[in-house]
Amino acid sequence: MFFRQKPTTTEDEWIAGCRKQEPKAQEKLYRQYYGYAMTIALQYAGNEEEAVEILNDSFLKVFAKIATYDSNYPFKGWLRRIVVNTAIDYYRKAKKMGFQLSIEDVKGEETSTEMLDRLTAEDILKLLHQLPEVQRMVFNLYEIEGYAHEEIAEQLGISEAVSRVYLSRAKQKLKVLVEKYFDKIIS
Repeated sequence: MFFRQKPTTTEDEWIAGCRKQEPKAQEKLYRQYYGYAMTIALQYAGNEEEAVEILNDSFLKVFAKIATYDSNYPFKGWLRRIVVNTAIDYYRKAKKMGFQLSIEDVKGEETSTEMLDRLTAEDILKLLHQLPEVQRMVFNLYEIEGYAHEEIAEQLGISEAVSRVYLSRAKQKLKVLVEKYFDKIIS
């Protein structure tokens, strides 16, 4: 007896199915990229609950805008941009009114991040979650996503100088957190 082998579903087929708003294709794409998108969302979120909200909002945007995706470029890059932008939107919504930072409060010292090289990705993620939300956001956008301070300022509704201040403070705080982390391990 001859059995016909079922063809394997590829990313292109899932995307085509999503363009037709097929729930099974959407579910497959969601499941395939859940871990990847969650890792990005966790970099920006204050906790796992927020990350899940960012992730789900991101996939809603993916499914709504899938027709605009250009298949000549990697899907992961397109998805990453959506997750990062959704995290920025989430931050803007959560931002409290009257939030400003005085430039005079800043010390101009540079921080060393040499110890970060010895940490695992999971360790770094735990340390990043200990940063204040705006510092974590600026740090991720600048150091991980490669945004310029001008772009960060525009995205977050702050000045370039304030963006630099937050990055400096995030690095200073990370340095202290890393030192405490290593002190705890050594002790």
